[in-house]
Amino acid sequence: MALSAADLQKRHDMEGAPDPFAPASEEEQTEHRSKPVKQELDTDSHSAFPSLGPSVSASATRGATQSAWGASNGPRIKPVISKQPVFTDSFTLATTEPTNKDNKPVTLGEIIKQVMAKYKVKIEASGNQRSRQTTFHIKAESQRELDKAKRMLLSLMSPVETFRVPAPISTIPTIIGPKGATLKQLRDQTGAKIEIPPKDSVNGVTNGHAAGDDEDEEPSVTITVTGPKPLALEAVDLIKQIIASKTSRSTQRIRDIPSNVLPFILARKSVYEEAAQGGELKLQSVQSEITASGERDTVHRVVDLIKADITELSSGLTQIKIALPKRQHRLLVGKDAQDIMTKSKCAVVVNFDEPSDEITIWGRPVDLSSGLAAVMEQANSKYIHEFPLPGPVAVSKQLLEYMKRISYPKTLSDKHPGVSVFTPTPATIDRAHSLVLDIVGDKPAVDAVVRQVSEFIGKHIGATREVTIDWLVHRVINGKNAKKIKQFHETHNVLVYFPPESGERSSVLLVYDPFSKAASPSPDDRAKSLDEVTKELTKMAKEAADVKSETLQIEKRWHEAIIGQGGTTLNAIIGEDKALSIKFGLDAGDSATEDTVLIRGTSVDVTRATKEILQIVENAKNDEIVNSYSTVFDIDREFVGRVVGAQGAGINKLRDQLGVRVDVSDDVDEKESGKKKKAVHYKSKVKITGRKENVEEAQKRIIAQIEKLADETSEVLQIPSKYHSSLIGSQGKYVVRLEEKYSVKITFPRQSTENGEGKTREPLKLDEVLIKGGKKGVAGAKAELLEAVEYEKETNNVLKFTVPTRSVARILGKGGKSINEIKDTTEAQIDVERVDEDQTNITVTGTKKAINAAKTAILAIADQVAEEISVTVPVDSKYHRTLIGAGGQGLKDLVTRCGGSSDSRVLANLIKFPRQGEPSNEVRLRGEPAIVNKLKAELVKAVATLRDRVVMAVEVPAGQHRNLIGRGGQHLNELQDRTGAQIQFPGSRSYAQVGEPENAADFGDMDPANIVKVTGPRAACELAIDTLKKSVKTASPELLTATVVVPLKYHHVISQQGQFFRTLRSFGVQVDHSVQAQKPQTPARPASNGASAARIDQDEDSDVPEAEWEVVPNYQDAEEGDSIWTLKARDQAGLERAEKLVQEAIEHAKSMSSIGFLTLPDRTAFPRIVGSKGANVMRIRQETGADVQVSKENNTIVIIGSENNIIAAKDAVMRMVSGRPRRQQHD
Repeated sequence: MALSAADLQKRHDMEGAPDPFAPASEEEQTEHRSKPVKQELDTDSHSAFPSLGPSVSASATRGATQSAWGASNGPRIKPVISKQPVFTDSFTLATTEPTNKDNKPVTLGEIIKQVMAKYKVKIEASGNQRSRQTTFHIKAESQRELDKAKRMLLSLMSPVETFRVPAPISTIPTIIGPKGATLKQLRDQTGAKIEIPPKDSVNGVTNGHAAGDDEDEEPSVTITVTGPKPLALEAVDLIKQIIASKTSRSTQRIRDIPSNVLPFILARKSVYEEAAQGGELKLQSVQSEITASGERDTVHRVVDLIKADITELSSGLTQIKIALPKRQHRLLVGKDAQDIMTKSKCAVVVNFDEPSDEITIWGRPVDLSSGLAAVMEQANSKYIHEFPLPGPVAVSKQLLEYMKRISYPKTLSDKHPGVSVFTPTPATIDRAHSLVLDIVGDKPAVDAVVRQVSEFIGKHIGATREVTIDWLVHRVINGKNAKKIKQFHETHNVLVYFPPESGERSSVLLVYDPFSKAASPSPDDRAKSLDEVTKELTKMAKEAADVKSETLQIEKRWHEAIIGQGGTTLNAIIGEDKALSIKFGLDAGDSATEDTVLIRGTSVDVTRATKEILQIVENAKNDEIVNSYSTVFDIDREFVGRVVGAQGAGINKLRDQLGVRVDVSDDVDEKESGKKKKAVHYKSKVKITGRKENVEEAQKRIIAQIEKLADETSEVLQIPSKYHSSLIGSQGKYVVRLEEKYSVKITFPRQSTENGEGKTREPLKLDEVLIKGGKKGVAGAKAELLEAVEYEKETNNVLKFTVPTRSVARILGKGGKSINEIKDTTEAQIDVERVDEDQTNITVTGTKKAINAAKTAILAIADQVAEEISVTVPVDSKYHRTLIGAGGQGLKDLVTRCGGSSDSRVLANLIKFPRQGEPSNEVRLRGEPAIVNKLKAELVKAVATLRDRVVMAVEVPAGQHRNLIGRGGQHLNELQDRTGAQIQFPGSRSYAQVGEPENAADFGDMDPANIVKVTGPRAACELAIDTLKKSVKTASPELLTATVVVPLKYHHVISQQGQFFRTLRSFGVQVDHSVQAQKPQTPARPASNGASAARIDQDEDSDVPEAEWEVVPNYQDAEEGDSIWTLKARDQAGLERAEKLVQEAIEHAKSMSSIGFLTLPDRTAFPRIVGSKGANVMRIRQETGADVQVSKENNTIVIIGSENNIIAAKDAVMRMVSGRPRRQQHD
C-alpha cells in the first residue's frame, strides 16, 4: 500500500504542533484513525499500481444511505433528509512564503481560496508562530475530492526540490512498466516530475565498465525526481521500493562463441538448467551469443559452467570435411542438425553463401565416424528436386522476387505438408548464371509441387518486367500516387512491387496477374498492359523530383559528428520523408576513399544537406557541438494527445530518430472575476532538449503536425443512397477525382446492416456521406458533391413500363439503330429487360421531359407491331445443319433476306429447330405474319434444293489442291459462288460426310488423294467440274519419292485433320495414299451393354453439372490393313525430313491407346471449353498430350491419348465447366 503525503511528513520529521481542531464526534475520530498503513510494495504484482492513491476511508465503505422515497421510510408524502457522510483530514506543514508560477508572493488565504474554488472542500488553517508551522483541517463530501484538494494544497505550500535516485539498468523496465503504465501512475499519484534518461544515453561506459562487457557490476542510471518536497519524497520512496525488489536479479552475456562450439553448448541446455538447482534462470541464444538472466547467484554459477565448457570444447574438437551436392545441404540445418547432434554427438556446419560443396563435421575424434554416418543418412533421407527457373537470369530473378513477395514457397509448403521449398540465398543470386529452387520431401509430394510450380511459371512467362526508377523517389511516388498505383491492377491487371527502402534498390517489379478474372492469355495484351504501367510509372518518376549527387571530401574523424549518437543527427539531416541517401567512406562507391561523403537525392534536399553537413563539420572543428540546447514553445492542449501519441509513440519516435527529449506540461491561464473564475485559454508547453540541429528539426515536425491538425475538419452530408453509385462513378473514378482535387477523404456507406448503418469504419447511415480533410478542401468537395446531387436529382428520374416482347425487335432495330436514335433524340438512358415470352420491361432514366418523350416514341413503335402467328415446316433432320450454317450464319442470312432482324435474341424467338436427338422434324416459326410467310417459303425452297443435290467426283492431282483452294480459301470460295456447287478436297472435315459420288465407279483405279467431291444441283456440279478440269495444270517434272507403310487405323490420328499434310507441303513434300481410311475420324461411342458409365455426380454445394465418363481401348473397331504413303519431294533433304516426321507420327499414334467419352448434360459450356478460335482446346492438348475433339452434333467430348493423359484432359475440361461465373443479380 502506498504512503500518503501526511505519513511521509511524519516519516521525515515534519510533524508539527498538536492539532487545534478536535474531531466533532466519535465517528469522525474513527474516520481519522482509518488512514492507510504502509505495507511492503510488491512491484511484480500488476495490482500494485492500478490505484496508487490511498484507500477509501472506512466510512465510505458503510452501507449506502437509503433513499428518501423508499418504502421503509413511511408515507411518501413525508420526506426524510438523510445525513451526508463527511471525510476529514488534518496535517501540519512548516510555514513558508509561497509564490505563484511567476515567482510573485501569494498569501495563504489566496491559496486556500484557489483550492476551495477548484474542489468541493472546506479548508481551515491555524498557524503557530513559535514553531513556525501551520496546521490544515480539510473536510469534503468524498474521499476523492479530499485527496485531490490535499495534493494541490501540498504542491502550492511546499517548496519545489529535486532528488536523484540511482537505479540499475535492469530495473528501468519495471519502473516504466508495460507501455509506460507504472511510470504514469507514479506521476499521477505523486504529482512529481520523474525523468529517466533515454535508452541511448546509457549505452556507453558506466561504473567503470563498458556496457557491452559481461555484467558483473550492473551499470546504473540516475533518475531525477522534481516537485513539492512531500510529494517528491513520496515518489522517491516508491521508486526505491521497486529498485529493492529487483536488485537481486542479474543478466550476463557470453559473446563471440566459436561457430563450431556453439551447437555443443546449445545441446547442453538441460545440463545448465539442472545446474541452476531450482533457481530462476532464462537462457537465450542469438547468433554467436548466449544471454543468461535470473537470480544473481544462479546466473553466476551457470555462466562459469558455460565458459568452462567453451574452453574445453575449443581444444577437444576436431573436424573432417566432405563434399556433398549443394542441394543436400538443405537437409543438414535447423532441426535436422539438432537430430544429428542427438544421434552422433557431432555438429555439422554448412555455409550456403560459399560456392564450395564442402561441409564441416565437428566432434571428438571417437565420435566423428558416427557423425559422418549420421550426416550421410540425413543427407539422403529425403528426395530433392532441383527446379531451374526458366529464361535469362534477369527473368529468373524477376520470377524469384515475385515468389518471395507473395510468399509462394510458404504457400506450397502449407498446401503440401512434408514438402519444403528453398530459394537461393542473396549471395547465390548475385553471382549465379541460373537460379534453382530446391524442393525437398517425399517423391510423390515433391512431384505434385513440381507440377504446381511448372503451371505457376508457365502462366507468368512474359508476365514480369523490371522498371528502373531511382529508389530515392519511391517514397514520393507512393505517397502521391498510392491510389492510382493500386488501381493499376483493376485497369491494367498489373501488380506493382517497390523494393524495400533498406535495400536502396532502384528496380521496380511489374507482374501481370494471370489468375485474375480480367487476365488475357494473349502475350500481346500482357506486353501492352506492362507497357502502359511502365509509361505511367516513368511519368510519375519524372514528376516526383529531379535527382542529383554531390560528393564531399571530409576527414573521416568528422564522420561520427555528422552521423550523431545512434544515427540521430543523420536522421535529422535526411528528414522525415527519407528521400535522401548519404553514404560514408568506401560505401560511397568504387572510386571513393575513407574521407568521401556521397549525397544523393532531389536537388533541393542535396543542396540543403550539403550546407548542413558542412556547418556540422565546422561546428565540430570549433568544439561547438553542444547536446544541451533546448527550446520551449506553446501548443493548444487539444493537440497534445495527437502529438504525444498512443502510449507516447509520437514523442518516442522523435526521441529514437533525432535523439531529443520532448517534455509536455500543462499551462492553464485563468482569470478571476468576482467569485467566479473564467478560463481564457488552455495551452501546453513543449520543451525539446538535444543537439541544436535536431531540436530545430523536431520543433519543425511538431509545428507542421499541429498546423495540419488545426486545419482538419469533417462534415457529414445527407445524400439519398440511390445517388451514391452515380457520385462514386465507375471504379470510383469520380470520387477519387474529388479526393485528389481537394486533398480530402470521402467515405460512402457500403452495405446496410440491421440497425440501418453502413458497413464502414465510420458509423454512417445509408443516406450519409462523410468528408474529412482541411477546411478549405472539405468546403470545396462539399459544394461540388451537393451540386452533383442536384444534377442527379434533375437528370435521374426513372420511369418503368412494359411492352409486348414481340415488339422488342422493332424497338431495338437492326444493330440497335432504332433504340439509339431514341436515346440520341431524347437524351434519355433506356434499359430493356425481358420478363417472359409475352412481356418485356423498359426502364427509362433522365429528365422528366426526356423520359416522357422516350416512352412516347417506344410505345408508338410497339403499337405498330402486328399480332404474331405460328406455323411449322417439316424439314428432314439431315438438312438442319446445312440450313443453320456455321455459327448460325446461314439462319441469320435467311431471316435477313426475309426482312427480319439478325439479332440473336430475336432470331431465337422467330425460328426454332428441334434439339439434337429429338425425333421431330418440324421447324417452328413464330412472328409477324409477313416475315413468317416469307420464311416458310424460303425454307421450302431451300429444302427442295437440298433434295435435288448430287455428289460427283473429279480427278485433280493432289499437288494442285493447294493452288486451287488459294490463300484462306479465296479461290475455292470464288469458284463455289460462281458455280453454285460445294467442293470438298481430300482431308477436309466434310469430305467423308457428303457420301459417295454417283460416278465413283469411273475412278476406281485412281489415287483417292486425287479425287475431289463436288456437291449441289447437277447443272452446278457439272459447271464446277468443267472449271476444275480447265484449271488443272500440266504435270511437273518427276520428283524424288519414297514410300512408308502406315496402318489405316492410325490415319486420322496422324493426319490431324489435314494439318500434318499441310506441314509436309510447307517444305515441298506431297503425299499420295494407296488406300484411304473410310471410317469417320471421330470414333463412335460404343453402344451401352447394360453397364452404366462412370458418373461425375454433382456435389451439394458444387457448380459442377452431372456428366458421364467412359473409357475404352482405342483402335478396337478401327480399320485393318495398311496404306502405302508415297512421299514426293523436290530435294533429298525435304524427303528425309518427311520420312522422319511420318515415323514419329506413327510412334505417337501407337501411344494413344485409350479413348474417353465425356458426356455433359447440355452444350452450354462448349463455347467456354473450345475458347476463342480453339485456344482452350489447344492449351489442353499442349498441357496433357491428349487430343480433345468437341462434337458439333451432340453433348459428347471425345478425348484420345494414353490413359493418364486422357484423365488429365478430362479433369481440365471439368474445371472449365465448374468455373462458370454465376449470374449477377441486379436490384
